[in-house]
Formats: sequence, C-alpha cells, structure tokens
Amino acid sequence: MMTIEIRDDFIKLGQLLKLSGFAQSGLEAKIFIHDGRVKLNDEVVFERGKKVVPGDKISFDGNEIRVEKKDDH
Repeated sequence: MMTIEIRDDFIKLGQLLKLSGFAQSGLEAKIFIHDGRVKLNDEVVFERGKKVVPGDKISFDGNEIRVEKKDDH
C-alpha cells in the first residue's frame, strides 16, 4: 500500500491519481475515473473532483493508496 501525505484538509481524486503516479495527466485520471476503475473506501467513484481526506483509501487496478495528513512539526 502506498501512502500519500497531504498538507491541506483534502485533495481532489484526480490530483491524487496524478500525485501517486498512476495517472500521467488530468485527462488520463478523468478517463480512469469515468471508466469506474477507481474506488474510494471500497466504493466506485465517478467524480474526478471528489474530495479525498486523510484516512481515506483509494483502490486503482489492484493498487491501494492511503491518504494521511502531513505532520509539519
């Protein structure tokens, strides 16, 4: 499982796919999401702008991403 740390309270799903390296562009992320290949907390999501918050789990093509809040201390 990959862990992505974010500084803000949320990240949009399309941005997360790009940040993780699973999507090379916003268009590619949009296609993956539109095709039903992305799950947020075990539910298929069709919104590229869906807010993902720390503690959420994203599944994509057999890979998992866990989102955590970056500790700036």
